[in-house]
Amino acid sequence: MLEFLKRQSRHLFPGYFAMVMATGALSLSLWYLGLEIAAELLIYLNIFIYIILLSLNVIRLLLNTDEFLRDMSDHGKGPGFFTLIAGTEVLGTQLVVIKGLMVWGFLFWSIAFLLWIILMYTFFTLIIVKKVKPLIDESVNGGWLLVVVSTQSIAVLGTLIAPGMGMFSEIILFISLCHFLLGCMLYLNIIAFIFYRLMFVNIEATSLKPPYWINMGALAITTLAGSVLLIHGMGPGIIMDLEIFIKGFTLFFWVLGTWWVPLLITLGIWRHIVRRYPLSYTPEMWAMAFPIAMYTLGTIHLSTVLEMEFLMIIPYVTIFGAVGVWLAVMCGMALHLGKRQAAYGKNSINADYPNNEHIR
Repeated sequence: MLEFLKRQSRHLFPGYFAMVMATGALSLSLWYLGLEIAAELLIYLNIFIYIILLSLNVIRLLLNTDEFLRDMSDHGKGPGFFTLIAGTEVLGTQLVVIKGLMVWGFLFWSIAFLLWIILMYTFFTLIIVKKVKPLIDESVNGGWLLVVVSTQSIAVLGTLIAPGMGMFSEIILFISLCHFLLGCMLYLNIIAFIFYRLMFVNIEATSLKPPYWINMGALAITTLAGSVLLIHGMGPGIIMDLEIFIKGFTLFFWVLGTWWVPLLITLGIWRHIVRRYPLSYTPEMWAMAFPIAMYTLGTIHLSTVLEMEFLMIIPYVTIFGAVGVWLAVMCGMALHLGKRQAAYGKNSINADYPNNEHIR
């Protein structure tokens, strides 16, 4: 049994919690657009997904420690671990917003905040002290912006739970504000290298992977974080003093995110239609499902903050894309796992009957 678990978890994709992020963002978008039943059903599905992925990661850490640590210090795979933080925070946000479970929200926020501290400084320390480092065109992609996503997710849930935390309310709200500002700084730093790679380094269809959608997704959750601060964090204190600054910065990042959308769609057409790169399921595709749902959610909140109802036209359109992409990726994953299981069963039979005696 241990050998089976070790084999199954050895090559687990570090960024698989993006599935939790995508499902949670879609659930919250549906909730704010008035589709409560669908939103609630996705909560239970997301809890199930979260438990399965958490169990597999714990098993991998215990039984495949070397591979786990090797991935964490890898420039390409390492950022995927930040999906654990963002997935935890998004699930906690679902429980607070849809179910009103403030205590559970605080628990999820606290655990994710601790994980953020551990992962943030472990990852960057390992990357900095690493003796052999890859070239920028071999390592930097949209996946690095998961650092921003995880940081902003702490700001979102922290702001939502702060009003119910009594004497700790001001502290949690201040931490949330600091994470919002830190996330903005991290985005501006990391996107410079990604933009440089896209503009000045030769890009092949094979390298233009779904994580590049996080270029927009990180901006979408930054928009959400700023909007939530303005909606739920207002009161006597520093956030009220910085209201105009936060509002302007939030709009700034939403505009950048909106600018990315047509470009990402165009690059997808170039990759799969012009260059005929096969469209098949990979775990990285969840990094494309999350940004679309989060952009919908962020725009809904921005419309409220700016008191511009006409902006709601956008979420009522993009929600179809969010649902469509989520369903497509989920079906692709189901088919992929089915084929994998069938291939595994066939290999087991061939191992037991090397000369195909089972057919005779």
